[in-house]
Amino acid sequence: MDVFFISQQIKMKDRILNGWNLTRVIYVLMGLLLIIYSVMEQQWFGLVVGGYFAAMGIFSFGCAAGQCDVRSQRTDFHQKKSASSEAIDFVESTKD
Repeated sequence: MDVFFISQQIKMKDRILNGWNLTRVIYVLMGLLLIIYSVMEQQWFGLVVGGYFAAMGIFSFGCAAGQCDVRSQRTDFHQKKSASSEAIDFVESTKD
């Protein structure tokens, strides 16, 4: 059991110390600023929101870890359209 907890601690340490980029720094700074402002204004709900944003930056989860990649639907549509295009022949029928 101790081996499991030690490996989890190593993973968490690596997650906190490695892979920093501008996005993570911005999330931590904005979270901390929101926490400080919330305490100064005694708006306690802001502590929760600021803590969440700061935690996303520190522990690298959510959008701060780059998990909010939005793909263009236009590109996907064109790929599907070109893959399924078929030639269709029409025959005109006449009523007598």
